[in-house]
Amino acid sequence: MWRLPFLGNLHQLLGPFPHHTLRDLAQKHGPLFMYLKIGQVPTIVVSSPEYAKEVMKTHDISLASRPKTLVAKTVSYDSTDILFAPYGEYWRELRKICFQELLTPSRVKAFQPIREEESFNIVKLVASKVGSLINLSEMTRRLSYNIISRAAFCNESSDYDEFISIMEEIVKLSGGFAFGDVFPSLSCLDWYTLSKFNYYKLRASRIVERIIKLHTDQDKEIKSSTKKSGEEEDLVDVLLKFIRNIFGAGSDTSATTIEWAMAELMRNPRVMKKAQDEVRQVFGEKGLVNESSINEMKYLKSVVKETLRLHPPVALLIPRESREKCEINGYEIPTKTRIIVNAWAIGRDPKYWIELESFMPERFVDSSIDFKGNNFEYIPFGAGRRICPGISFALINVEFPLAFLLYHFDWNLPNGMKNEHLDMTEKFGITICRKKDLYVIPSKYDPPSMVKAQKI
Repeated sequence: MWRLPFLGNLHQLLGPFPHHTLRDLAQKHGPLFMYLKIGQVPTIVVSSPEYAKEVMKTHDISLASRPKTLVAKTVSYDSTDILFAPYGEYWRELRKICFQELLTPSRVKAFQPIREEESFNIVKLVASKVGSLINLSEMTRRLSYNIISRAAFCNESSDYDEFISIMEEIVKLSGGFAFGDVFPSLSCLDWYTLSKFNYYKLRASRIVERIIKLHTDQDKEIKSSTKKSGEEEDLVDVLLKFIRNIFGAGSDTSATTIEWAMAELMRNPRVMKKAQDEVRQVFGEKGLVNESSINEMKYLKSVVKETLRLHPPVALLIPRESREKCEINGYEIPTKTRIIVNAWAIGRDPKYWIELESFMPERFVDSSIDFKGNNFEYIPFGAGRRICPGISFALINVEFPLAFLLYHFDWNLPNGMKNEHLDMTEKFGITICRKKDLYVIPSKYDPPSMVKAQKI
C-alpha cells in the first residue's frame, strides 16, 4: 500500500468512521492483516478472526502492552489505570485486585437490589409519560449512571446532568485528531486538546471526589486512627482509579448498548415481539420482575449478543503495543509497533456470519459462542490478557434493564415513522454511540408485577 512522505498512510484514514475505513482498506488490499505507517507510528491493523487469535492468544504476552496516547495520558491518569497501564508487574497487580476483589461474581450479585430499584424507578418515570414522546437515550444514560454510581459509592449522585455532559465531551474529544498520537515529535501541538481533556477530567474528578466524601462522611465506623500510612494510601489511590474506570467507562458503554439494542428492536418488530413474549412469559409466571430469572431468557441474551456483534461499544479495541519483536505468519512485528484490532469488522466477517448486516438474534440461540475471548470471530470485549475485566458486571447492567423495559411497555416510533426509516447513524469516539438520540412513544402494558407493586 503506497504512502506519502511524512504522512505515511494517514491520508487514507480520513473520514468520520475509521472502523469502516480500515475494514474497507483490509478488504481491498488484503490480507486482513495490514501494516500501515500512520504518521510516524508503525501500525498493524487486524480485521480478521484468524489474525486476532494470533495477536490476542498465540503472541498475547509479546503484544500485551499499551501505547501512551493522549487519552491514556489524560483520562487514565498517565496510563496508570487497568485499561491503559503498560504490561508489567503493576498492571498484573491491578488485574488481580479487579478479578479477585472488585468484580467477583459474588460482588456483582450483591448489586442486584440496586439494579432492580433503579430499573423500577425508570419504569415509573416512563409510566408517567405514556403516550408522549420520550428521549429513551437520555433515560438509559440516567439509569446506567445511577446504577454505576450506587454500586461504586453506595449512594446516588445529584451530579447526573453535569457528569453526562462531561462524558459526552470526553467521548467527542477522544474521537478527534491528536498530533502526538501519530506524530510523537509534534505532541506539543496538542496543547489545546490537552487543556480540554484536563479541564473535563478535573470536573469529573471533582464529582467523584464529592461522592467519595459523602460516602466516607456517612460511614461512622471508619476512624482515622485505624488508617495506616504509606502502603495503604497507595492502595487507596489504586482503588480510586478503579472507581473512575467503572464510573466513566461502565456507565457509558452500558447505556450505549441498551440504546443500540432498543433501536434495533424498534427496526425489527418481529424480534421485538419475540423478545417481549419471552420476557413476559418468564416474568409473568413468577408474578414479579426479578434478576434471578434472566438466565431463563435465552432469546433476550441473544438479542444482547447480536447487538454487541453489530455495535461493539469499542469498535477499535484499545490499541496494543508490542513489547518485543515477534513474527506472525511470516510478518516481523518490531518492538513498539501499535496494534489495532477492528472488532466491528471482525463481527461482520462474511466467512463467519451469514446475512452479516441483518439483526438476527437467532444466530446465537443455540450457539456456543461467548464473550470470553475463546471465539475470535466475536470479541466485543476483547480477548487474552487485556480482555475487559468487567464483562459480567457490564452484561447484567444491560440485560436486566432491557428486560424491564420490554416487560412493562410496548413501544412505537413517533409521527408514523416506518421502522426501516429509523436513523442508525453512528458517532465515533471512545465508544461508538448513536449520532441522534432515540425518541419513542411508550404505551402501557399492565403485567402482574406492576399490579402487585401498586398494591404495596
